[in-house]
Amino acid sequence: MTAILGHNYIGGARSAAGEVSLRSLDASSGEALPYAFIQATEAEVNAAAEAAAAAYPAYRNLPAERRAAFLDAIAAEIDALGDDFVTIVCRETALPAARIQGERGRTSGQMRLFAQMLRRGDFHGARIDRALPERTPLPRPDLRQCRIGLGPVAVFGASNFPLAFSTAGGDTAAALAAGCPVVFKAHSGHMATAELVADAIVRAAEKTGMPKGVFNMVYGGGVGEWLVKHPAIQAVGFTGSLRGGRALCDMAAARPQPIPVFAEMSSINPVLLLPEALKARGETVAAELAASVALGCGQFCTNPGLVIGIRSPEFSAFLERFAARMADQPAQTMLNAGTLKSYEKGLAELHAHSAIRHLAGQPQEGWQARPQLFQADARLLIEGDELLQEEVFGPTTIVVEVADRAELLRALHGLRGQLTATLIAEPADLESFAELVPVLEQKAGRLLVNGYPTGVEVCDAMVHGGPYPATSDARGTSVGSLAIDRFLRPVCYQNYPDALLPDALKNANPLEILRLVDGKPTREALS
Repeated sequence: MTAILGHNYIGGARSAAGEVSLRSLDASSGEALPYAFIQATEAEVNAAAEAAAAAYPAYRNLPAERRAAFLDAIAAEIDALGDDFVTIVCRETALPAARIQGERGRTSGQMRLFAQMLRRGDFHGARIDRALPERTPLPRPDLRQCRIGLGPVAVFGASNFPLAFSTAGGDTAAALAAGCPVVFKAHSGHMATAELVADAIVRAAEKTGMPKGVFNMVYGGGVGEWLVKHPAIQAVGFTGSLRGGRALCDMAAARPQPIPVFAEMSSINPVLLLPEALKARGETVAAELAASVALGCGQFCTNPGLVIGIRSPEFSAFLERFAARMADQPAQTMLNAGTLKSYEKGLAELHAHSAIRHLAGQPQEGWQARPQLFQADARLLIEGDELLQEEVFGPTTIVVEVADRAELLRALHGLRGQLTATLIAEPADLESFAELVPVLEQKAGRLLVNGYPTGVEVCDAMVHGGPYPATSDARGTSVGSLAIDRFLRPVCYQNYPDALLPDALKNANPLEILRLVDGKPTREALS
């Protein structure tokens, strides 16, 4: 493993022009680790954005196979990071080694998924409508469409996934796959981790002959505003708080040239417990749900933060078992002191609310977060109470008991946008409560039956997004191959000579990809 230098990454070189030195901390003890990181100056942030802009023309015009080879090389470099790397990530985040090893596999797997997509060719979105010169009353010109990368993308690292949503995470992978150079803003909670992964990306870029500015990284608080406002940046990827995401959205919208911000921000991921399921397996559901709430100390954006059931003896029995299970969940160390402080603030607000009561969980003390269970009056959901809509990031959840089917529907209509919505149901429930599905489709990006939202599969069909405030743009996803769509835009070529067309649109179809030609999908060459 290379030494940790702590300098910014700009156009293939390292830079440390600033005077502010930052320290990485041991998440379990708060002790400063022996690494210093130099906060980027405004000039360095500008240089990083300009390096990405300089790399963009050459990088976006590389054959998809070249970009795929680059992503595969990044995956190989990440897989090769050894046990000493895992140890550093564990110290910076307090996450267990098994979690980090699994997340490393997911991170390299994301890169390979996008490489596979590039080779498959469907990302081009190739559409051809050939000329109809004899058409009356007006002839049709030759029209051909494909998609190209937007331009340099600013990516902000997430605190809770130091690998999969960070330096080489999903946003970076999708942007690079789309042909967009990246300027990455390292998260302050795991700067040593970010540097070691950045080194892996740089090695991969050098081995595959990528332009020098294809990947850049800056350290420091406050540098994000400079980055988002830089005219070279054409899109932003962000995973974090609602407050942080909204601030970036507002900055980007206020630019002379507004740009899109794809922010994943806040979700309480409701779990609906339907009657027949509680009759059949209420005790099992209580155990499974408690485990999901406490998984990873509740530090997942898909943590089930709201549980809704209909009043019945079975629901009362479930609630008693669920409270006991939650009380048994052990305390865990959170990612950092800031995350713990935010968790404690959220718990204090719940305790102070007159229509919310505490059901289970020991009082907070020390460095560790203790799982908690609360129950809220259904009217808080129906009336849109702010506190019940806000994510408490940590191992806690809120139960709401509704009187009947009608009140359940009113409560669901009161929900804001979510990443996920889950039905715990038997076949009879699904038939009886089919009217819930259209409502949930309007509220969430991923709908589950008899599963738990923690755990997000990286694949072609996954949607990790949803209506605001879950994300800033419900039309996209930050996980899965569809994530590339956020960083592409369509271009139409009218009456262009074949030699000047992108390969995806040439008559001979040299890429041998599936194209929509005159309304019909085909791989055939055109005469």
